[in-house]
Parts: sequence; structure tokens; C-alpha cells
Amino acid sequence: MAVALRLDYHGALAALHGLEGQGMKLGLERTEALLTALGEPHRGLRGVLVAGTNGKGSVCALVDAMARAAGLRTVLLTKPHLVSWCERIEVGGHPVTEQRFADLVATVLEAASGEATDATGPPTVFEVVTAAGILAAHNAAPDLVICEVGLGGRLDSTNVLDLGVAVVTGIALDHRDQLGGDIAGIAAEKAAIIKPGNDVVTGADGVALEVIAAAAAGLGARSLAAVGSALPWRGEDLGRDGVAVDIDDPPLRLATPLIGGFQQRNLAVAAQTVRALRGRGIAIDAAASVRGAAAVRWPGRMQWIDGAPSLLIDGCHNTEAVAAMVAAALPLCAGHRTVAVFGAMADKDIGAMLEALRPLPEEVVFTRPASPRAVAPEDLAWMWGAGASSAPDVAAALATARARAGAGGVVVACGSLYIAGEALEAAGLLAAGGLSGRD
Repeated sequence: MAVALRLDYHGALAALHGLEGQGMKLGLERTEALLTALGEPHRGLRGVLVAGTNGKGSVCALVDAMARAAGLRTVLLTKPHLVSWCERIEVGGHPVTEQRFADLVATVLEAASGEATDATGPPTVFEVVTAAGILAAHNAAPDLVICEVGLGGRLDSTNVLDLGVAVVTGIALDHRDQLGGDIAGIAAEKAAIIKPGNDVVTGADGVALEVIAAAAAGLGARSLAAVGSALPWRGEDLGRDGVAVDIDDPPLRLATPLIGGFQQRNLAVAAQTVRALRGRGIAIDAAASVRGAAAVRWPGRMQWIDGAPSLLIDGCHNTEAVAAMVAAALPLCAGHRTVAVFGAMADKDIGAMLEALRPLPEEVVFTRPASPRAVAPEDLAWMWGAGASSAPDVAAALATARARAGAGGVVVACGSLYIAGEALEAAGLLAAGGLSGRD
């Protein structure tokens, strides 16, 4: 489709900013109308749709790296971004260029102005970017699309996709206002990404697994692989070198540089996802899985940077993720004065997140990322009490935390992927072409 509306990257961001007044509107009707106007680019794509409370991005990155290690051409669609909107659409392991991103947004916005979308009303920012990613995947004609679901699953705009394999990484309490206040209800929302004939992989257990298994059976899934129960694995924490897992039937050992004990389950889920893809005729052998796991890079997720002081950056954005980060960080930071930089979005369970953080730092410098949804740092400092201070932005908070940690200490920047991205930027850890460490 020719692009009649011309935008550069800054113009595309301005156009997206202009849609922010639409807020969050759950439902598939606007995305479906957009894709119809674009010629249904979502039809015929195959790959993996990944939902879950935590671990979605890591599983997506691992599967993408394994597929590329097998020589496959991939499109990876993730959210949110750390620094650039271009990160949300990667082709062959590289974010699209700024002009390519602008062209995709322009094409989608032009479709949104046509008669086909009149009945549904204007799309949201997330719906436009979702449609742009799907259009990019259609145009790239990849062997595999790996797409991270946003909020929930049932009413998330990515749920227009039927890629063949549906993954639910795990379930925890998050986004209760939109998804419900109990594990079973949240699991049902996320399990709704399953389509008839899909192969389903999940790392969930307990009542969440029961809900997902029932949904898979009711929707006519082809198979269900429950990693950790029906499919056992053994994990090993390698400290700053990452994690390793051993999987049975057939035996396979994989290691990845992704840090944190929680990455063991993500690695096991990713490996089983690749096995499900192989069962659908997609050629990713065990050797490629091993190579891809070893080569993966996923900045802003338990990313350790040696220095004076050292820096640990993690985009943990809910209570379970903060608790997992703290458990992984405690042995890494042992014996070093630890100061945290923390900021979070107002729709989170802030009190519980702070309680999960308390075992780690001696002091916390609270701040806010450049988001209107962020909690005021002064409010966070008041909730924390003794040992808290505030800074107006992430760069200032990072400078303060470094001074207080001292050369032999550790600064932990966490609480949101927005904090992680801005910390990477403030620390000067960005390469000219994008995020340093990204392959």
C-alpha cells in the first residue's frame, strides 16, 4: 500500500501523542477494522503469541534468538520500549529504522481515517502500533513472528493474531482493575489468546494451570505443554553469568546470559515453545536452541554493568517481578553498599512493590520517568520513610544514587521499564544504532 501521508519519525511520535487522549480502550474491534482497511495483513502469519504476567519479553527474546540461530527470518513485536519506539518492531534481530517506523505509522493512520473504521471510532496509540507491527511482519514475509501480548489477552489488540502457538508464561496479580482481582480470573483473560488448533505452552501452575488447561481443551487446542509439572526441568543459577536448565524428553541443556533465578523457568518455557514450533514444521533444531539461548541479549532486564559503582538495571513493574529481582540481586550485591533508584506507574500496587523492595537497598532515591502515569517521587519517599530521598528525573536520581553508593557499591535502577530505559540512557549505555548489547 502506498504511503500518501508523509511523516518523519518526530512527526510519527507527534501523531501518536495526539492519540493519547483516547486512553486505554480494550477490545478488538478497532484493530480488526484497521487491519481490514490495510488488506488483512495478519492473515497467514505464523509463529508465537506470548501472554503472561511476567517473563513475556524474555521468552519472546529467547525464542527469537533461537529461531535466528537456526537461520530463520523473524519479526519480533514487543512492548513497551526502553528508549525508542523502533524497538517495538524488530526484523531479523534489528529494530526498524526511524523512517520505516514513521512510514508504518503513517500507513496505519491513513487507514484509520477511511470509511472502514468510521463505525469503531479512532484507535488508541497501542492499537496503531500493533497494526504497524503486523503490517511490518506482513511486508517482511518472515518465517516466524514472535509477538508479546500487552494487557491481559482476551481484549488486547494483539489477540487478532492466530500464529499457531500460544504461550502463557505465568500468572500473578497485576492490572486488577482491568483483569480482575484473583488468579483464576486473570488466567482466564490471558488464556483467551488460545485459538482452535493451537499448540499451547505454559509455565503456570496451581489454579492458573487448571484454568489454562480447561481453556485449551474448550477451545480445541492441538496440544498443551505444562512446563514444570507435566514437563519437568532442573535449573541452575550461574550468578552474573546467567542461568542454565536441563530439560527431559529428549534431554537438553541450555544456558543463557540472562541473569536471575526467575529466568530459569523462562528459558524452559522458551525451549518448549521451540519444540512446539518444530512440531508445526518450523526447523529449529536443538543445537540452534542452545546457540540462540547463549547469544540472546535483552537490555534492561537484570542487566549488570560493572563500574565504580556497578549498576544493575531491571524493568520489574509489579510486586512479583520486584520480589524476583530482589531475590536475584541479593547475592549479587552482597557485601556492597546498595542504593536503589525507583519509580513506578500509578496503576500498580505501590505499597506491595515497596515492601518487596525493602530487603535490598540501604537507601532509595525515588524518581519518576517521563510518563504522565508515574507516581510523584515525593509520594513514594513518604511511603518508604527513613532512608528515602527524591529526585525530579532519572538522570538526577542516578547521579545521587551513585554518589551515595560510592565506588565500591551497587546502584539498582528498577520499578518500571521506563525507569530501566531512562537509566540506560542517563548512564550513556546506548550505542549509536540503538541499545548496546542488542544483537
